[in-house]
Amino acid sequence: MTSPTLSKGPTSAEIVHGQKEYLLPAMVHLYKEPLALASAEGVRVRDPEGHEYLDLFSGILTSSVGHCNPRVVEAVTAQMRTLDHVSTLYATEIQVEAARKLADIAPGDLKRTFFTNSGTEAIETAIMMAFLATGRNEVVSLRHAYHGRSFMTTSVTAQAGWRPFGTRISGVTHSKAPYPYRCPYKQPCDETCADRLAEDLEEVIATTTSGKPAAFLAETIQGVGGYVVPQPSYLKKAAEVIRSHGGLMIIDEVQAGFGRTGTHWFAIEHFGVEPDIMVMAKGIANGWPVGATITTDEIAHAWKPKTLSTFGGNPISMAALCATQDVMRDEGVPTTAKARGDQLRAGLCQIQARHPWIGDVRGMGLMQAVEVVQDPETKVPDSERVGKLLEAGKDRGVLLGRGGLWGNVIRIGPSLLITEAEIAEGIEKIGAACDAVGG
Repeated sequence: MTSPTLSKGPTSAEIVHGQKEYLLPAMVHLYKEPLALASAEGVRVRDPEGHEYLDLFSGILTSSVGHCNPRVVEAVTAQMRTLDHVSTLYATEIQVEAARKLADIAPGDLKRTFFTNSGTEAIETAIMMAFLATGRNEVVSLRHAYHGRSFMTTSVTAQAGWRPFGTRISGVTHSKAPYPYRCPYKQPCDETCADRLAEDLEEVIATTTSGKPAAFLAETIQGVGGYVVPQPSYLKKAAEVIRSHGGLMIIDEVQAGFGRTGTHWFAIEHFGVEPDIMVMAKGIANGWPVGATITTDEIAHAWKPKTLSTFGGNPISMAALCATQDVMRDEGVPTTAKARGDQLRAGLCQIQARHPWIGDVRGMGLMQAVEVVQDPETKVPDSERVGKLLEAGKDRGVLLGRGGLWGNVIRIGPSLLITEAEIAEGIEKIGAACDAVGG
């Protein structure tokens, strides 16, 4: 890592002032004052004054092979000199190659991809695809879910803070979500709870839909919800329920995909389910704007109306996707994410042992979370302490994420190429931040 140098551009204060004057005030920030960033490399980011931070949130789990990865930069630069933009009205080799790479690692019979610009658009595409394939227009999602910021995706989202005006599209409903730490059925939660959740899904279909829903939509691991990992059998049971009603299983891998959960390329593979439609984004192209919706040949052919995307499949973004996937394959990301995730989990559990307000440590691979509570017995969420913890972490040079319905969960999702030494550094800094906030 080269030594940081001071930016010759505007200062942090000037950038923040400009943001407050010209950008939407509703934009969410993690700190009391927005943190301005000017440069990055690998797992390090720097502000305009040269202060360096260990980035353990990677742009919301998006800089999957590290900031400014040289192979991705080289591929993007070369593509910019060759063919920069044509829209989906034309065929390009690089878009075909990108789709082929996804088909090679996707579970089951998933083969046909439509590219968009974001996870939000990819979810919209998946829902429309299910409607067209089934001839139906209802979808069941999960409580605590987050699926995007458009009118449809905020409707299938089930967190009040992310639903402006209580946005709701007719035909959207929500069933109870797995949440082992806060399971309403049994503590400690076990596999019988998955049966109860499946029964709830059945009841939701019977009572809040026509009985013929087009699809069930779920994140494999709820991201914004606080990295909630379902019971091992839940998603398989949910797939059985929706398919028994003639509906399709849509799985959202926007945050959990591409080896992040360890061992497999996609988190859904841990649960033995083959989706009918799967959605990807974020880490798919290391920060370049790509959303992807992949499905089977049969479902793809059910889309009869015209469709296109002006920027979906953009050659530059496709070059970033291909390079990112090549790096992931060459580095054996599913295996390394498992090893580094185990290291991170062990370190977080050690921190938990000395701080009773850490109610739960959970996750898979390099998708780990800490749920903060006022008291381990009552489990009352403590979002105020999380705010202090984020600030304490920043002061010690580590950047973390935040989530959970009550804003009381610390989310960690670093580059998938993070080293053993960098994980150790992160654990040390997180521990110091936890010690600083006390308790």
